[in-house]
Amino acid sequence: MDRVIYTAMTGAKSTLGQQAAVAHNLANVDSTGFRLEMHKLRAVEVQTQALHTRAFVVDASVATDFTPGPIKFSGRPYDVAIQGKGWLALRMADGTEAYTRDGSLELSPNGVLQSHSGLPVLDEGGAPITVPPDTEIAIGDDGTISSIQDGIVNQVARLKLVNPPEADLARGDDGLFRLRQGGVAAMDEAVKVAGGYLESSNVNVADQMVQMISLARQFEMQTRMLSTAEQDDRAATQILSVRG
Repeated sequence: MDRVIYTAMTGAKSTLGQQAAVAHNLANVDSTGFRLEMHKLRAVEVQTQALHTRAFVVDASVATDFTPGPIKFSGRPYDVAIQGKGWLALRMADGTEAYTRDGSLELSPNGVLQSHSGLPVLDEGGAPITVPPDTEIAIGDDGTISSIQDGIVNQVARLKLVNPPEADLARGDDGLFRLRQGGVAAMDEAVKVAGGYLESSNVNVADQMVQMISLARQFEMQTRMLSTAEQDDRAATQILSVRG
């Protein structure tokens, strides 16, 4: 059977993978701090003794767009948005650290500051943050958490804000980022936050919709190529059977 079927098939398969990534991005357009996911494809030449005119398509890598999203006012005292580059540090169930831009924080029944998914937020020393009960909270631009009670201001803790090289970060299946080589990122004094604000997703709906349409047309072209190859194969079989 002509190799065009296999080359078109690899293209169609990779296009479906890209469509799934675009659908995932669109589904997270309202997710706080979400980072756009991009699938990069590359062509691999088919090794033959004939002319080098065909190539397979492979999904080379999954990249992330780290462009900051727009910041919007929420008014909630525990909400925090990273200004520019940087990340909040979270403690995973296995004791490791993970990083997020989702600053929609809340208190557990025990007074532990945690992410919306229930993971403890870490302080500059790498320990979970506990907030005193029945106190007003304010978060400074350097990540300092202060309690205000009866006009008295006390520093409770300071958020661990990190900014490792983006190339060293890998996205997990849970949407959180971790260092590729393991370990923990160091505190970065230059990272600033805005209390009472949240960062929106950096997904551009219009761009993603245009890409989805383009991918649909690309997939249609590849399936037509498969159909054409099948028709050519049937015609060739009929010709050979008549000559035989």
